[in-house]
Amino acid sequence: MKSSKPFVIFLKGSNKKSMITLKSPREIVLMREAGRIVASVFDALKPHIKPGVTTKELNRIAEKTIRDQGAIPSFLGYGGFPASICTSVNEVLVHGIPNNKPLKEGDIISVDVGAIYKGYNGDAARTYAVGKISDEAARLVRVTEESFFEAIKIIKPGIHLSDISHTIQEYCEKHGYSLPRDYTGHGIGTEMHEDPAIPNYGLPGHGPILKEGMCLAIEPMVAMGKYDTRVMSDEWTVKMVDGKLASHYENTIVVTKDGAEILTLESNKKEC
Repeated sequence: MKSSKPFVIFLKGSNKKSMITLKSPREIVLMREAGRIVASVFDALKPHIKPGVTTKELNRIAEKTIRDQGAIPSFLGYGGFPASICTSVNEVLVHGIPNNKPLKEGDIISVDVGAIYKGYNGDAARTYAVGKISDEAARLVRVTEESFFEAIKIIKPGIHLSDISHTIQEYCEKHGYSLPRDYTGHGIGTEMHEDPAIPNYGLPGHGPILKEGMCLAIEPMVAMGKYDTRVMSDEWTVKMVDGKLASHYENTIVVTKDGAEILTLESNKKEC
């Protein structure tokens, strides 16, 4: 890929030793505000996601929403990325670049948003229906989101990181979907991508033990068909090789003393 730091961590060939930082209460306050700003972007975008809108227009709305609140778009210029959000339509898994092509009735679009507030990052993604979509597409989007909340149910200090991965994989595969192998969630803080990498697959009981103060971006990326992906000629856009639909759902969370707090939920949603 063009960037050595794609928005979703690229696993292939990585053997870097993990260095996980715990966030202080002061840092969590700042990350909570970064997360609120990210969530407000989804609130701003949702009414505009309909047939005829271009992803470039969605990018304009998102950037204005971020900057109007005293934050900076995390993605703009990151590794040379040319936009403030990623817009990934239909068979595009991640890292789609906003353009002037109008969305069509029946499309699904994942929107990945990042914001930096006073040096701290928030990161989240949602997949939306464009007008009326097929029952198959709606089910994919629903299961992707549900898999995140299944993982949230088990998060607490003392579990292994791979318990999150296994929970997401088990839930999605039970519904007949696959989990792309090369792209993962990640730690987050003063850097958009920090350790650890968080795959969406794996056996339970492995990897680091979760501790209070860990901040993680957990992001199921789910495919309707096989999990193989390819990077397109723009060196950013990641598509499913078989051309089937893909969905993406992400939130930034902090591990608390007895569970997890989601930092990037929209104003009309409640934590599980």
